[in-house]
Amino acid sequence: MSAKLERLSQSLQEVLGDRLRSVATDRGEVTIEVAAGDYLPVAQLLRDHAQLRFEQLIDLTGLDYSAYGQGDWNGKRFALAVHLLSVTHNWRVRLRVFADDDAFPVLESLIPVWSGANWYEREAFDLYGIMFSGHSDLRRILTDYGFVGHPFRKDFPVTGYVEMRYDPEQGRVVYQPVTIEPRENTPRIVREENYGDVGNG
Repeated sequence: MSAKLERLSQSLQEVLGDRLRSVATDRGEVTIEVAAGDYLPVAQLLRDHAQLRFEQLIDLTGLDYSAYGQGDWNGKRFALAVHLLSVTHNWRVRLRVFADDDAFPVLESLIPVWSGANWYEREAFDLYGIMFSGHSDLRRILTDYGFVGHPFRKDFPVTGYVEMRYDPEQGRVVYQPVTIEPRENTPRIVREENYGDVGNG
């Protein structure tokens, strides 16, 4: 581990103390994990503490661990990974937090800390179904308004549940259950006529 990453890990442990569930350094990146209840206060400290100064939120994305490790994962299902940048200290950190309830995942919104979290949180809500308490405009951002389900969840079917088409009789777009028949694609092998014959070559 480089001296810079070691200094960052040490600073994180000093500032966050018992709020840290884990600190890991892998492939030149530091990942910290906190409990859902500590998520917002830790984010505030990461931004404001002079030793850390993570001024910029680079990315926020949802994670579904239900199929992690060949399906033998026994921890909580839904998590967020938040990537932060400190311009002051020129270092980065990944903040990970798991939602406490798999059936209805809810986490605090980071908009009070980094206003740029707005659309990232809407995306995580839309694609993973993670709710954000304190978000003032939580609605779908990538799927249609009437879309059912959350397409990045591991249990969501690849073909979806419904399809839409234009119905000329009704003069509008209608939704109906998916009608795609399962099929098996067998690759066609194309070879020259005398391929493999002895004496050709």
